Amino acid sequence: MEVPFAILSGLFFAASVYLMLSRNIIRIMLGVALLGNAVNLLLFTAGRITREIPPVIVGGDVLPASAANPLPQALILTAIVISFSFFAFLMVLAYRARQALGTDDTDAMRVAEPVGEPMPPVEY
Repeated sequence: MEVPFAILSGLFFAASVYLMLSRNIIRIMLGVALLGNAVNLLLFTAGRITREIPPVIVGGDVLPASAANPLPQALILTAIVISFSFFAFLMVLAYRARQALGTDDTDAMRVAEPVGEPMPPVEY
């Protein structure tokens, strides 16, 4: 049952790397968001996916062996909140960069290395 989710997680990783290698800042942001979802899916898959037994300790001190692991599920809930806030921060940062520089191309955003400026002296 976990094999399709593992393949889907690999596809998410591949698509996110492809998007993050782009020069467009919007594609980079979408790649970062997709990377967060890929990691969440990987953690969820690693914690065993099962519907038969809920991850609740009923009578003893130990979780049954066939139950899903509740720790990855708790980590994923936290990671969703963190990745959403990080994505919101990236959106504001990209919007302000677009306003200030007039472009969303990362090669054109090189304010620290302007084209046509004389080089600094090599020796002092």
